Amino acid sequence: MSEGNVERPAKTIHIDEIKGMQGPGTLTWHPVRATLGIRAFGTNAYTASEPGVDVVEPHNEAPDQGESPDDAHEELYFVARGHAKFTIDGEEIDAPAGTYVFVPDPRSHRQAVAAEAGTTVLSFGGPPHFEPSAWEWTFRASALRQAGDAQTAREVLAGGLAKHPDNAGIRYELACWEATQGSPEAAIERLREAIERDAKVATYARDDEDFASLRERKAFQALTGSGTL
Repeated sequence: MSEGNVERPAKTIHIDEIKGMQGPGTLTWHPVRATLGIRAFGTNAYTASEPGVDVVEPHNEAPDQGESPDDAHEELYFVARGHAKFTIDGEEIDAPAGTYVFVPDPRSHRQAVAAEAGTTVLSFGGPPHFEPSAWEWTFRASALRQAGDAQTAREVLAGGLAKHPDNAGIRYELACWEATQGSPEAAIERLREAIERDAKVATYARDDEDFASLRERKAFQALTGSGTL
């Protein structure tokens, strides 16, 4: 679909434009998800007008009776402003601005109290059915390879390929790995597999320095449409 006909265009809003509502207890809730119409995950924001009030109400995410345990939410909190004091299953966590607090077990009891006026905590949650995009594996593997840890990079790519067996990007990064590790035939085969899944990656390969050692090979030139065939 062309950009001019998108059904759900991008939206932008400042957190201070999302009017706070009274939540449970002393909580002030900003309904981020509902305001923006987000469907992929839950997210909201909470602010404190004064120290000592909740920015995360005391609760857990254990499923209610009749709900599937598989649908219980993992939650991630981010302290965007101010300073919060979390208590997770009785453990106190000091959380100044910039701190992430991840609570993977839905049964964990959690609460956060503002240590400063204006403290703002963002929450993100959803059931653990989410599958990360393939680029997470390729980004990580590329960074590891360039840092000199080729073995771990290869292991990361193997894991990515297991999750996304038909992804062109992972196969392209595997081709880069093979080329930079001195395996030109394997690199060309991986590149061929990537191009079969997404033809436009051939144009990326032409100028990619990871393939410098392959540029004079006829097989590489044929795949990428480069050089004199």
